[in-house]
Formats: sequence, C-alpha cells, structure tokens
Amino acid sequence: MSRIGKQPIELPEAVTVVIDERNIVVTGPKGELKQRLMPGFVLEQKENRLELSIADKEKESELSQYYGLMRTLVANMVQGVSEGFSKVLEVNGVGFRVNLQGQKLELNLGFSHPILYTAPEGTELAVDQNQNTITVSGIDKQMVGEVAAQIRSFKKPEPYKGKGIKYQGEHIRRKAGKAAAKAGAGA
Repeated sequence: MSRIGKQPIELPEAVTVVIDERNIVVTGPKGELKQRLMPGFVLEQKENRLELSIADKEKESELSQYYGLMRTLVANMVQGVSEGFSKVLEVNGVGFRVNLQGQKLELNLGFSHPILYTAPEGTELAVDQNQNTITVSGIDKQMVGEVAAQIRSFKKPEPYKGKGIKYQGEHIRRKAGKAAAKAGAGA
C-alpha cells in the first residue's frame, strides 16, 4: 500500500469539495478545478479533510499502483484553488529580453525574429523590470508546468556559456570550450 495515498488531505477553510459518483469539483478563492476519480477508488469528506480509499478489494494489488497518484492529484487541486502554483524562468544571454503585452509574451532570443507566445487560458504570465525573468502562475499545476516547459523549449540553455532560458535554481553543467580542450591536450 502507498504511504502517500493513506495520508488525509487537509482542507483550508475557504475550499469546498463536491464529490459525486466519479467526479470531484474543488472550489476555492482562486477558482475551480474538476477531476475524474479513477474507478475503484472512493473519496470521502470527513469534517475538514478528505480521505481516499480503495473500494474494490479484489483489484487492490492493481489499484495500489495509482493510490499515491490519485491522492496527489486531489491534493494538488486543493492547493491550487487555495494558494496557486508558479514557476520562474530566467533568460540569460547578451541581448536576450522578454516583453509582455497583455497575455502575449514577446521573446527576443537572438533569432532573426521575435517569438510570440500566447498564454493558454488558466495561466498568467509576468515579467520583471529587468526583462530577464518570467513568472508563470495558475491554479492547475500540470498546466503551469507545461507552459513553463513550452517557453523554455524556445531556447534551452547551452552548456558552453549558459545562454538560453532555464528554470530558477536549475544548475547547468558547463563544458570546457575548444581552447581549454587544446590546452589540456598539449600538456
């Protein structure tokens, strides 16, 4: 059995949960999220917490694979509607900059043309004053991660100078260039 799946999910005061047969609807101050409950699981609300259990004891060995996943999906919904999620991206490189016009992001990344990216519904983009940090935020953790990954894919960080778009706190392993490789080979 999953240790994560057994843990109850604490509900903040402002969050309400509606559970009908197979659907879960979580509503909070930041919005509303819906999720379909996998067959074989039962989600019960007891006072100010949610408890997930396996209903079909015959298929318990098969369902135990998804026990922790299902609990984490519901917990992320609760956290998303109460606090939200965000990812921060850093743009590194000479002449690389980012502008935000409404919900359209204009990325100048050393190409002959700027890249225009429109944020999908449910996510918000913010750019700092220095035009080198992008913050992606929203209530759906999967959507926030997907948008951040799409923006990062426009110019992934390269290992020689570290130019490109990276996550805040991400460590880029650096390689020695040709000059350093020649100096090491001649010794």
